[in-house]
Amino acid sequence: MQPGPNKLVRFLLNWIINTIAVLVAAEILSSHIHYQGNTALVVAALLLGILNAFVRPILMLIALPLLIFTLGLFLFVINGLLLYFVGYLMQPHFYVDSFRYAFLGSLIISIISLILNALTGNTRVTVQRTPRPPDSKGPGGDGPVIDV
Repeated sequence: MQPGPNKLVRFLLNWIINTIAVLVAAEILSSHIHYQGNTALVVAALLLGILNAFVRPILMLIALPLLIFTLGLFLFVINGLLLYFVGYLMQPHFYVDSFRYAFLGSLIISIISLILNALTGNTRVTVQRTPRPPDSKGPGGDGPVIDV
């Protein structure tokens, strides 16, 4: 099965958003997140996206008790670890001084990505409202229906 053009456009849009978010984080924490040129930044964003796609689900499965206990806040630690690992892999061209700044950088990347995804409409959450049949009686009119 070949990926459609929508999947390719969505991948490219995610990559651009991720690159912008990493750029903003690197500029805000410029004395602690270092990169040499735009090419290193684009490669770091691509590597971070690949790690988020393949390694992050495994880390989430391993850390599932911590994720449940912290109500999902441990995801920021996982994101910080992945950013720190990207800095470790790309050491001369892109690196992060310490885990603390990787954690702060991952917070900034998450916030910027959330904002840009909301502005571009590139979200995975969809809300569908199903119309109520005309013969149904009950309060509420045409509001959302909760089936139990």
